[in-house]
Amino acid sequence: MNQNMEAPPGVPLDRPSHARIYDYLLGGYHNFEIDRIVAEQVIKVLPDARLSALINRAFLRRVVHFLIAQGIDQYLDIGSGLPTVGNVHQVAQTANPAARIVYVDIDPIAVAHSLAILKDNPKATAIQADVRQPDQILNHPEVRRLLDFGKPLGLLLIAVLHTVTDDQRAYDAVRVLRDALAPGSYLAICHATNESSAREAVQQAMNVARAASDSKMRTRAEIERFFEGLELVEPGVVYVPSWRPEGPDDLFLDCPDRSLALAGIGRKP
Repeated sequence: MNQNMEAPPGVPLDRPSHARIYDYLLGGYHNFEIDRIVAEQVIKVLPDARLSALINRAFLRRVVHFLIAQGIDQYLDIGSGLPTVGNVHQVAQTANPAARIVYVDIDPIAVAHSLAILKDNPKATAIQADVRQPDQILNHPEVRRLLDFGKPLGLLLIAVLHTVTDDQRAYDAVRVLRDALAPGSYLAICHATNESSAREAVQQAMNVARAASDSKMRTRAEIERFFEGLELVEPGVVYVPSWRPEGPDDLFLDCPDRSLALAGIGRKP
């Protein structure tokens, strides 16, 4: 791990974390040896893992650019992971310096490092919380301080819902969050799918990463269900590279199912 980054007290150094594994796949260095070991095991069974992580990061950037264009100036990013280049506050505040962002992650190291990066940014913060406990997120003092739920906001659930393996709990969590949004708000989701041609390899990778936490792939229909009550933005729920690509050279644009995940955005009417 980065020699300038220490683990908060009580954080076990022998247990991997999804956030830190993802950081490693993105080329970051805020991770422990155990995270790197698991990540390399994932890469062995799923050679596209690094590229898939980069594709998810590119999708996040496109989402924020889209939401900024719709006039959204506040964001709740749940399962945000460790801050890397192109994170939400960097993209949003470059376009609109008044944009406000709250990052949420279950990993204390991700939160600690996020707070260190954001210490001079009064319009962005990070809290430690679990997507499976949405009421705690919505009622957190820092969330209430920075975000106005009486106005439209962008709710980002990028590569996090697969960690909620109980379907009903996953749908209930999204419903609670969705119900708290004001009309004109948007929900963005990116979720691993078992409909890609590499689904068997993805399952093997998830089995390897189970040391960090269990994961569950879902079908297109199951992912679309998260958008109930919302108006899907074109092109709907599609493989990540196919969601409003930036150009013909985008990764996997000619073979989008290699991205291993489906994504979409819904607007609350």
